[in-house]
Amino acid sequence: MRFVLAALAYITDPAHWSGAMGIGSLMIQHAVYSLAGVFIAALIGVPAGWWVGHTGRGRSWVQPLSGAARSLPTLGLITLFGLALGVGLTAPMIAFVVLALPSVLAGAMSGVRAASVMAVDGARASGMSELQILGRVEIPLGAPLLIGGLRSASLQVISTATLAAYTGAGGLGRLMFLGLKTQDYVMMLASAMLVIALALASEALFAFAQWAVTPPGARQHRKETA
Repeated sequence: MRFVLAALAYITDPAHWSGAMGIGSLMIQHAVYSLAGVFIAALIGVPAGWWVGHTGRGRSWVQPLSGAARSLPTLGLITLFGLALGVGLTAPMIAFVVLALPSVLAGAMSGVRAASVMAVDGARASGMSELQILGRVEIPLGAPLLIGGLRSASLQVISTATLAAYTGAGGLGRLMFLGLKTQDYVMMLASAMLVIALALASEALFAFAQWAVTPPGARQHRKETA
């Protein structure tokens, strides 16, 4: 309990919020790294997931590859890419994209596949093209599952982005590694608490977005079955 109170005092001390190593600057860096990793993963995974979910092609190899990517150790990837690419942000960013991609891909693919068969067949019978069916029927109906995938990916990347400091980048990992080096365990705990706060904020934001895109009928059904 003493360490927790000391960490809270460290966080609330205005002197620790200014400068390049200040909490505010490091939190912004951490959030930007996380957003960038998820955004790049979304640029790759969302179109691929929509295509696989709509056409059914590639499903047999997408799922095993996603499972294999989930099992890769992030620190090992950062070390490997760091040795190949040198210090900086490039190595951890590639690792974050690899970490986020399976959840994003699964969310996009599952969302399209979960669309009502009757709605899809009705759209096809009305003369819609396959692209129109995807854009007007399957993607809107699958939006909650897509956001769920982004929500999971964001949580994973935020909690892992501390490792960016391993290759000399910024973020809240700087405080954690500095605390480890100087045996300042209060600093390390404060850094961990700030990462948790960012993760909870991301979770709340995506939970609201997921609720907002869920059709009212589906919300009511969830309440009745809960």
